[in-house]
Amino acid sequence: MAESMQGLKRTHRCAELSAANVGETVTIMGWVQKNRNKGGLVFVDVRDRSGIIQVVFEEGKSEAELIEKAARLRAEFVVAVVGKVEKRSGAVNENLATGEIEIIPEQLRILSESETPPFPIEENSRTKEEVRLKYRYLDLRRPDLQRNLMMRSKVATLTRQFLADERFFEIETPILIGSTPEGARDYLVPSRIHQGHFYALPQSPQLFKQLLMCSGYDRYFQIAKCFRDEDLRADRQAEFTQIDMELSFVDVDDVIEVNERLLAKLFEEVLGLDVELPIPRMTWQEAMDRYGSDKPDIRFGMELHDVTDTVRDCEFAVFKGAVENGGSVRGINAKGQGGMPRKKIDKLVSFAKDYGAKGLAYIAVQEDGSLKSSFAKFMKDEEMSALVAAMEGEKGDLLLFAADKNKVVWDVLGALRLELARQMDLLDKNEYKFLWVTEFPLFEWSEEQNRYTAMHHPFTMPMEEDLEYIDSDPGRVRAKAYDIVLNGNEIGGGSVRIFNPEIQNKMFEVLGFTQEQANEQFGFLLTAFKYGVPPHAGLAYGLDRLVMLMAKEESIRDVIAFPKVKDASDLMTEAPTAVDPKQLEELGLAVVSGEE
Repeated sequence: MAESMQGLKRTHRCAELSAANVGETVTIMGWVQKNRNKGGLVFVDVRDRSGIIQVVFEEGKSEAELIEKAARLRAEFVVAVVGKVEKRSGAVNENLATGEIEIIPEQLRILSESETPPFPIEENSRTKEEVRLKYRYLDLRRPDLQRNLMMRSKVATLTRQFLADERFFEIETPILIGSTPEGARDYLVPSRIHQGHFYALPQSPQLFKQLLMCSGYDRYFQIAKCFRDEDLRADRQAEFTQIDMELSFVDVDDVIEVNERLLAKLFEEVLGLDVELPIPRMTWQEAMDRYGSDKPDIRFGMELHDVTDTVRDCEFAVFKGAVENGGSVRGINAKGQGGMPRKKIDKLVSFAKDYGAKGLAYIAVQEDGSLKSSFAKFMKDEEMSALVAAMEGEKGDLLLFAADKNKVVWDVLGALRLELARQMDLLDKNEYKFLWVTEFPLFEWSEEQNRYTAMHHPFTMPMEEDLEYIDSDPGRVRAKAYDIVLNGNEIGGGSVRIFNPEIQNKMFEVLGFTQEQANEQFGFLLTAFKYGVPPHAGLAYGLDRLVMLMAKEESIRDVIAFPKVKDASDLMTEAPTAVDPKQLEELGLAVVSGEE
């Protein structure tokens, strides 16, 4: 039978107690972790967000009625205990922060009873994620998830304080906005008053933060909810949180400098780690050439080798065709993997095909110096020797090659490099390697749309020295854009923004916008720019992804209180759901079956 608190006040959280409290009478409140009844001796572990403490009900020290009451406790009952802190009578538990003390109770109140939970509330749960997410309120009681969410709270609090000290203003921007078709798909919200019209949920506060710079606020930040209707992965959610900022009268170096100090502050305060400043920088072109990725993991080597010139005159059709079609031949050297079984190599070939490769050529350098290769019969001995030398191949190495258009080769080898690193156990979660990737291409060609699209967004400033190519060779134009990368994950990105109307109009022209289309979608911003706009730049972090890496988790679902699953549904609330037909009628909407 549940009891009331009857004026009881908690004096301490469970794991806030220590040997320094021995002799004190304290009041704790929390959940029963487990109950061990030894007959006349009952051990109850009580848990709250701080940790666990042992409460001992023993004949001679506790009243019989109290012991009998304690024996009825089950896992997840909510209790209040008043008692005296004593040194443990039994062995010290080295694995527990409170392992050298226990509480001898004077009062026990059962504040709430619990049914048997569908899974144990314990760290590193082996229960299927689907079950845990259905009962997320129970899952969130697990100490490891609680630590993650407390870390997230600390990161947000420290960020707010740091940016406030740097004279940023925290300003909220709207959630119901107009739809912008560039980028990922919007979530749409129908308007009841303006039937047939829709709001969109923001993919970022981009346009509004630029307007705030036009309004003279100089330095803005916001911990902002954003939404994208896209396929989910381990590091993506339909709704996510950004640490968003914008600064006036700055250039690339100014934005990078303040953000390096922010990252150093967070990692020192939260993890006790020193981030060596300045953080290294690498251009996009160098990152692609060396790592096949614009978010390279630099915790390990295994860099790409461009062997196009080495194989240019060979007769191997795969290499020859790639070179003749303006592509390249590149490879990676998996040191010490020359003895990899053929079945395992075949799996790597299948893996490469998932990233667009037609195949994967390889050379295994044997311990006796001989070569096992998938294409040796098409090459002369001296060509093979030159290729091994170009790859810095040594006895025991496995050399893997991709040949195609540059984008395909980069995608394939960039992914293969990470897969081999996982297989070879080269990824140390305790190591944090930051990198700025700069000078991204301003445009990328979309085969699907048969036009150039903005690699970041239409408001990114081109590098001044490349403006002369914007008409003749748009693909050559570099952007004043920068990403901050951590262990192969993009944790933030930003750019200097266009504040010159002529450049902005030229940008829209290259992207295929008519002046009317540009005004229809972004008219309010373009109009604002007619009234004096300062040079400005910004950056946004993915808070979920940043905390995921700091907490050494594999999925952002483990650092979000109530996440969605891969199909963007919520297993706990069962959202999205059907709605009452009356609601649809008010909105002027009808649900039409997708079947013919």
